[in-house]
Amino acid sequence: MKLVILDRDGVINADSDAYIKSPREWVPIPGSLEAIATLTNAGMTVAVATNQSGLAQGLFDIDTLNRIHGLMVERVDAVGGRIDAIAFCPHGPDAGCECRKPAPGLLLALAKRFGISLLDVPVVGDSVRDLECALSVGARPILVRSGKGRDAAESLPPHLAGVLVVEDLEAAVSAILA
Repeated sequence: MKLVILDRDGVINADSDAYIKSPREWVPIPGSLEAIATLTNAGMTVAVATNQSGLAQGLFDIDTLNRIHGLMVERVDAVGGRIDAIAFCPHGPDAGCECRKPAPGLLLALAKRFGISLLDVPVVGDSVRDLECALSVGARPILVRSGKGRDAAESLPPHLAGVLVVEDLEAAVSAILA
């Protein structure tokens, strides 16, 4: 099995500083759903790993998050793709948990679920914390400039200087499948 792990906000859908709090606020980035379908059709297993601190802040509840994720899965299915798993951190930034990126918990949970090593697994994100999370488990980080990625690309710390930076998920998928 070949696994690809995607961040959600800023990679698959438009990000918001006010959080994505309802299904109607979830808007896919142009081409992202088709990019996931390309991965699926290439035989890749696609998982999503996402921090969702809006839960801890009371901005939405678990039922709403499940509806948002249900819509995402439905929209990906509609274009011939598949999301095989979604792992999320429900904690706030100061919780000290092991699942909030850059901590490795979400990626480790996905590795356990699929019974695979994360060595060189592509992890696509739009933030430094996504990249650091990937590196911490031996995965291959890829930064997209969509979402908050443009700002992240302009201020990458030295230990992330060699990370692949691409325009969006479509470009990341092209690089993964090359």
